[in-house]
Amino acid sequence: MATNKKNSSSLSPVFDTLKMDKQAIINDYRLGQVSRNLSMLGRREVLTGKAKFGIFGDGKEVAQLAMARVFQDGDWRSGYYRDQTFMMAIGSLSARQFFGQLYGDTSLTANPDNAGRLMNNHFATRLLDKNGQWKDQTKQKNSSADISPTAGQMPRLLGLAQASAVYRNEKDLQKNNKFSNKGNEVAFGTIGDASTSEGHFWETMNAAAVMQVPLAMFVWDDDYGISVHKKHQTVKQSISEALKGFEKETGDSGIRIFTVKGWDYEAMLKTFHQGVAMARKEHVPVLFHVYELTQPQGHSTSGSHERYKSKERLQWEKEHDALDKMRQWMLKQKIEGKAALEKLEQDAAREAKEARKEAWKHYTAPLKNMQKELMNVMDISTCNCAQSLKIDEMKQEVGNLAQPIRKDIISSGKKMLRLICDNCSNPENSLRVNVNQWLTKAYAEGREAYSSHLFSQGAHSAAQVKYQPPRYSEKPQMVPGRELLRENFDHMLKENPSVLIFGEDVGKIGGVNQTLEGLQEKYGPIRVADTGIREATIIGQGLGMALRGLRPIAEIQYFDYLRYGLQVISDDLATLHYRTKGGQAAPLIISTRGHRLEGIWHSGSPLSMVINSIR
Repeated sequence: MATNKKNSSSLSPVFDTLKMDKQAIINDYRLGQVSRNLSMLGRREVLTGKAKFGIFGDGKEVAQLAMARVFQDGDWRSGYYRDQTFMMAIGSLSARQFFGQLYGDTSLTANPDNAGRLMNNHFATRLLDKNGQWKDQTKQKNSSADISPTAGQMPRLLGLAQASAVYRNEKDLQKNNKFSNKGNEVAFGTIGDASTSEGHFWETMNAAAVMQVPLAMFVWDDDYGISVHKKHQTVKQSISEALKGFEKETGDSGIRIFTVKGWDYEAMLKTFHQGVAMARKEHVPVLFHVYELTQPQGHSTSGSHERYKSKERLQWEKEHDALDKMRQWMLKQKIEGKAALEKLEQDAAREAKEARKEAWKHYTAPLKNMQKELMNVMDISTCNCAQSLKIDEMKQEVGNLAQPIRKDIISSGKKMLRLICDNCSNPENSLRVNVNQWLTKAYAEGREAYSSHLFSQGAHSAAQVKYQPPRYSEKPQMVPGRELLRENFDHMLKENPSVLIFGEDVGKIGGVNQTLEGLQEKYGPIRVADTGIREATIIGQGLGMALRGLRPIAEIQYFDYLRYGLQVISDDLATLHYRTKGGQAAPLIISTRGHRLEGIWHSGSPLSMVINSIR
């Protein structure tokens, strides 16, 4: 948007830098109001039974509006379930889709993020087209697919940021690239302050500080983790203070740390712009500690924050609500008048209510059609058993379902089969035949809605690879197994410049069993790289880089140590394709070894436990 000459001279120059005029500020405030209304209405939908559970981003609206202003095409988000305002601000979530998620709508139109396979406010942009081919990530704003476990978004964030460093420094990958614009992308992470207590957070921030990758971490600090105050969560009650030892100094590794109040829109724009520009240009990780945020409705629909917050705290939150603070600032700066703001707020409330109405209609329409189809199937006069009293009662039962769900309708169809006789005067148009046909169709629709994409279904699926039997020469040469593995890795690295191998002792010595001997010297320290001892983020590196079109091989030194990364594999990597209904994929190879059993925790083989814990 072009800069408006009417900008107040008292506003920060950052508004001109970001090409924001007064209308852009007004638009941000309006979107914040829409988002707040969605949160308030969403809670009511849960409490009245229309949705099962709700978790919302109220109180974080203004901070996320400011964050969205520095998020560019090609950038990435790895966040959590409070980010609804940000997703709306970057154009990746509509008000109607917000409710589609809440109701669990399985339509990709109504719920493109997860197609009803996750609870609400779990976001993802679609990286693959309907044929399973990669979209051009440089021409869209990208979000990796959310998971619920706290700090579970952190490991993949490291890989998303590392990919920019790879694309910037590996010239062979810069031609005709739809995954990166010469590595100028920043990976944005978001997390609640309490969740920074998780080990995944610390492991990721340490790795990012060592590796110096363009990662921008936003910590939303509202003082609580559900009912637990941060004095029980974070040393010094401040994550920015706790991370002082990580702070980057001139010529050293580390991270840049910024603090800003979460209700100060102008200050956040300035701070976020400064830090993200630094990350984008210098490839240095930055952390924004956004404090003095509020949570007007508490943690979720499962409880009330009045149970654990004092009256003084609740009053403070009311006085420091970021939307109210933004409104006061806009009036003071004469960006908009009071009457106009009141009308805007009324329009925002109306928009949210209309979105709720439309989303509910879209969600219930297929279920009502399903109910109607079963009623039509049951309405048959050529079948003797159709005249029985029990069948008639069943028809009435199906017809009386005021708000039908799939389970109720299908259960009615199955009950019907138990009441139908085996003999019929018209076997081709009997009640039994018709109900069975209806159930077969309903089951097929259910498989597509709830069970598809458990595995890759496209042309690149491993299931599509044709078996090639081994061929040996007449006089085969016997060589050590490690040399076969090394030659295989060498071939992959030579044939495909997007292949990278990384892990503990992988680079300089070529792996503990020399399966990568000499390959770092041949292909360089980016493509064959040593890492720290940090298995969770080694898997995260692979996951994040795979999402961005690279073909990573993550080396875990011994099988027992894989369990450190098992949460990432099970909760994130293994479910990715399913939980986005084919919208995202992460082709990652994990290499490890075991079977020696030098003691009960070294190089053992917990194979069945690992396999059976991966969904």
